[in-house]
Amino acid sequence: MSVFEIVMLLCFGAAWPVSIAKSLRTRSNGGKSLAFLLIIIVGYAAGIINKLLYKPDFVVWLYALNAAMVSVDAGLWIRNRGLERAASREGRA
Repeated sequence: MSVFEIVMLLCFGAAWPVSIAKSLRTRSNGGKSLAFLLIIIVGYAAGIINKLLYKPDFVVWLYALNAAMVSVDAGLWIRNRGLERAASREGRA
């Protein structure tokens, strides 16, 4: 376990609730990329696998929590894309 790894995960983890709240509030994807979110999820999954296979410690829970928050944000991206498309169709009608 590294204190730097913990700090990194806590800092990244602090950013995701802000991103989720913005997605909920604005109902827009403004500047977000689903591909980027999926890449982040894969990165956290790799961290989880590394922890489980080579260095099991409590930090795995920070990886899991961050991955869960990014997954929520990705789900909101999908929802917001549908809302944006529906609004676009209504604007053309």
